[in-house]
Amino acid sequence: MKKIISTSKAPAPIGPYNQAVLSGNTLYTSGQIALHPETGELVMGDIKTETKQVMENMKAVLEAADMTFENVIKTSIFISDMHNFAQINEVYGTYFDDATAPARETVEVANLPKFVNVEISMIAIK
Repeated sequence: MKKIISTSKAPAPIGPYNQAVLSGNTLYTSGQIALHPETGELVMGDIKTETKQVMENMKAVLEAADMTFENVIKTSIFISDMHNFAQINEVYGTYFDDATAPARETVEVANLPKFVNVEISMIAIK
């Protein structure tokens, strides 16, 4: 049985998908980009600011499922320029404890929705 997870503290979906789906004890999140949840505007000051907004959006989705970053077992990071990796990783790393950080892949892609620089999705378990 699946349960749709939704929160107004993260951007509303802009297509035929949900912010997250809980199946049993496993949460599958949709990718988050740097949309401000209240205004719907992109937060694009610099790559660190953009990444922080993505992670705050993800935090809100996790909280809506009664989870935290401690529950995350896998992340996927999509970036438009691998030269931004170190700065993205710096911000991303503040949300996890190095000893218990999740598995992860980081992939450079040609384009992301709304031509943002970073999109992150996660899998978490209770």
